[in-house]
Amino acid sequence: MSRRPPPAPRRPVATYRLQLRGGVDFRRARRLLPYLERLGVSDLYPSPPFAAEEGSAHGYDVVDPTRMDPALGGRRGFETLGRELRERGMGLLLDIVPNHMAASPGNPWWQDVLRRGRGSPFARFFDIDWTAPGAHGKVLLPVLERPVRDLLSEGAFTVETEGPQPVLVCGGLRLPLSPVSERAVRERGLGWWRRDRAAPSRVAAFRELLAVQHYRLLRWRDGNRRVNYRRFFDVSALVALREEDPRVFDRVHAAIGRLVREGTVTALRVDHLDGLWDPAAYLYRLRAKSRIPFLAVEKILEREESLPRAWPADGATGYGILNDLGDLFVDAEGWRELEEVWGGLRGAPPLAFDEVRVASRRRVLEELFGAEVGALVRRLERLGRAAGEPLGADELRDALVEVTSALDVYRTYVDAHGVPEQDRRRIEAAVRRSRRKIPEGSRPGLRFLRRVLLLDVPAGAPAQTRAAWIRFVARWQQLSGPAAAKGVEDTALYRDVRLLSRNEVGGDPGAEPISVAAFHRRIGERREGLAPLISTSTHDTKRSEDVRARIAVLSEMPDAWRTHAARWMRANRRLRSLAGGRTVPDADEELYLYQTLLGAWPLEGDLDAFAGRIREHVVKAAREAKVHTDWLDPDLEHEAALASFAAAAIGNERFLRHFLPLQRTVAFHGAMNSLGQVVLRSALPGVPDVYNGAETWNLSLVDPDNRRPVDFAKLARMLAWLDRLERRNRAGTARELLDAWPDGRVKLYVVSRSLRLRLDVPELFLDGRYLPVAAHGSRAGHVVAFARRLEDRWALAVAPRLTLRLAGPGRPPLGERVWADTTLELPREAPPVWRDVFTGGPVRANGRGGLLVADVLARFPVALLVSVDRAARYAPTSSP
Repeated sequence: MSRRPPPAPRRPVATYRLQLRGGVDFRRARRLLPYLERLGVSDLYPSPPFAAEEGSAHGYDVVDPTRMDPALGGRRGFETLGRELRERGMGLLLDIVPNHMAASPGNPWWQDVLRRGRGSPFARFFDIDWTAPGAHGKVLLPVLERPVRDLLSEGAFTVETEGPQPVLVCGGLRLPLSPVSERAVRERGLGWWRRDRAAPSRVAAFRELLAVQHYRLLRWRDGNRRVNYRRFFDVSALVALREEDPRVFDRVHAAIGRLVREGTVTALRVDHLDGLWDPAAYLYRLRAKSRIPFLAVEKILEREESLPRAWPADGATGYGILNDLGDLFVDAEGWRELEEVWGGLRGAPPLAFDEVRVASRRRVLEELFGAEVGALVRRLERLGRAAGEPLGADELRDALVEVTSALDVYRTYVDAHGVPEQDRRRIEAAVRRSRRKIPEGSRPGLRFLRRVLLLDVPAGAPAQTRAAWIRFVARWQQLSGPAAAKGVEDTALYRDVRLLSRNEVGGDPGAEPISVAAFHRRIGERREGLAPLISTSTHDTKRSEDVRARIAVLSEMPDAWRTHAARWMRANRRLRSLAGGRTVPDADEELYLYQTLLGAWPLEGDLDAFAGRIREHVVKAAREAKVHTDWLDPDLEHEAALASFAAAAIGNERFLRHFLPLQRTVAFHGAMNSLGQVVLRSALPGVPDVYNGAETWNLSLVDPDNRRPVDFAKLARMLAWLDRLERRNRAGTARELLDAWPDGRVKLYVVSRSLRLRLDVPELFLDGRYLPVAAHGSRAGHVVAFARRLEDRWALAVAPRLTLRLAGPGRPPLGERVWADTTLELPREAPPVWRDVFTGGPVRANGRGGLLVADVLARFPVALLVSVDRAARYAPTSSP
């Protein structure tokens, strides 16, 4: 008797990123499941649900990874959500945060470390350097607004005895006391610590009390130079975990493993993997311990970078595809002209982005990561002395900062197994670039650093030498990622204003936009078996997919952008003001504002509310750019002037008379770009991910703007209306929706019908071959298409590009008038007759085995075709 093969592991087909908190808890998520199921979603992908800092808006500030957040409904609420998902045949992709926790009173593990110091059973959980200069075995805690001596003299410290243990209080700060000082408080009595006690004795008492704590209090500003625990980026309120310790791993992941075994969680997404000591080892341990069938990792991949082959992961979270998809809707020739336009409008040629990127990394290393750089320099000095090469701290610091700044990826993956060849090339390239920046006197430090990073251990050196070098490289790799994130994502990308649609996480706005052929080649070369999340909007993106799609239209009209931007600058000249002797805004800030307005201008709604959002956004953008203001030393006068200018411009009728006509053109063709992006995203190999509310027009900017509440009740009504309309008159639905495109139903229609098709034939999109489809004819450069094939099942995705040049302002790219003789060259085995998912109409190949684009896009600007002989089996239904 033959044994039935085991069922294949469950894989997500399409995910929906739901932002918990802000009014959405587990109960509310359960009520959304019928809508998400009708949308075509296979897996719910919520933001981290674990117990987080009180009032958290995002959930990445976890205080207890072993329990679900009571504010969301706790363990029972989460398990009820999981049970309902299973009953519907849906899965749950859990977002986990292994790199860090909140360093706050809500974190019991951290509080125990502050109370007991190195004697705490949790001391090994956190990445703390107890031997750092000035630490003397304590945690250096940068939490004070002003120096300790000032706060002591002002009588700012008190002790409270309410609760099980006395606590030290300073303003809103509450800290545990060491067992020794707890005894002192009990022995001396609370009166000893009262505010009305005589000042000299009181100051002495608190000085004595602070001296016997397991932490040393510092000003928050001193954290970047003196902190002795690894942080998440430069955020001192987030302390890093030591996941490389198996005991720490087991404790942190205990609840996760249980949820996977119970079937509540069916997939995992690992946040900030690059922060870990050994990402590959972590993933192997996670896979072995959890037996999770699908594992995605947050990994920022640069343009020529791929996921390391050694990683047992199913894919990354899709930033690379996000940027590649966006580039398909950028006119490369117009993009090249935009640099000249930018230089002319600002009155000086801009720096090349590569220079800005390196300079920005260098700046954040010096300003934000001084403590981390200093610790690495001290390690490097010790390695040099042990190797018989005593080197000065200054030359080693110069070398370390320059090489880290010049690295062209977030991090390398050197470990005990050696130096991967691609990482060797990157380190060598960074060293070569650094050599030009480093003074001759510091070259010996650079040469030694190169040897260490490449593990070029002296012949005959003991094994502990190689081990020490590996530890140094591992620690350096934990720094290079944060330096890239803060230097590139949160600095350089806010300074380059040539075309803001390309300034996205993992993007390179200074590189040539990817061509259609290169896009096909990149997808085709992807390692077999990888299934990345294909996200075009996330909680981390600087701009939503729809905002970027609008701004990309400027690449098709560089001359018009030059003319209009200059006119707008004149119209708003009187709104500028002086702050600190400078005119605000400067040209870059003003051009940044105008592109932002073009991208985010609402299709309907309250302009006053929009102005408020823009005011907040331009201030955040200016702080990130770090030119006239920043987070450490904000120039409040400059920021107020900038926010005032933005709001005044939105209300300036002279400006709006010139702005709104162009904005309407940009909005329309941006909508065409968005629809095209949705179709391509839905049909690509991998797992398409819909972001919180982005199934219809979503004109959000960077967080916190992209965490605004979503009206899911309205979306559910819209989807139900679409289903009824389609049942009555499917042939006319697409055109009716296109005519009413500003109301957003057309995007919801494309999203839902695309995802429903994936649910009908998941194997086709998860396992089917990716076949580029070439275009020929006079408009060949304006279309991108590819087929998916699994045995006799076929699908074909078709999207127009550069539609402003193709069809003209405000015109959809439809029919023979637009497409003329343009033809798609089908694979030889492709079926001759297809049916369009959106219009329901048939499309037939011509006698030469091709499809006329005029036929494919006769009534709707995008197409998702299925072979007609299989349509009865897997064409989408009105509601699943």
